[in-house]
Amino acid sequence: MGTVPIFHWLLQARGNLKQVKISLNRKKGCEDLPIPGYATRGSSGMDLYADVDNEVILMPGEIRLISAGIYISIPEGYEAEIRPRSGLALKHGISLVNTPGTIDSDYRGLIGLIMINHGKEPFSIKRRDRIAQMVIKDIVKAEIAVCEELDETVRSHGGFGHTGK
Repeated sequence: MGTVPIFHWLLQARGNLKQVKISLNRKKGCEDLPIPGYATRGSSGMDLYADVDNEVILMPGEIRLISAGIYISIPEGYEAEIRPRSGLALKHGISLVNTPGTIDSDYRGLIGLIMINHGKEPFSIKRRDRIAQMVIKDIVKAEIAVCEELDETVRSHGGFGHTGK
């Protein structure tokens, strides 16, 4: 990690929302990138910004890892989900290959976004472009119990398309 100072931010409590403290460290040379933040009071996701030199062209069908220029520390019991921006998806066919991407609470590496161009035209990614969003989520741990039979439901073994249109 770079020698840039660590930043902290809180998810602000509004109504019944929880608060969680996330620590952030910028990659060296990324001091010009905005700190991830919420665009509006009702936003669920924080914008993430492109850490590219000048411009990267994502060709149709191409998959490329794009740095967000940050490292984060998430408290145990939470994860960060990385999701596409709906406007980029609708207007240009830009998405993330592993959507939603998961950043575990024990990961401390550089945040990278696995971007794909599903569109028909090359797409330009410039430094500081908002290219994805990050949502902080609670984690629930499951306890697996091996059993002889599962309980029955109305759907039971009905598979894909079973419930009709």
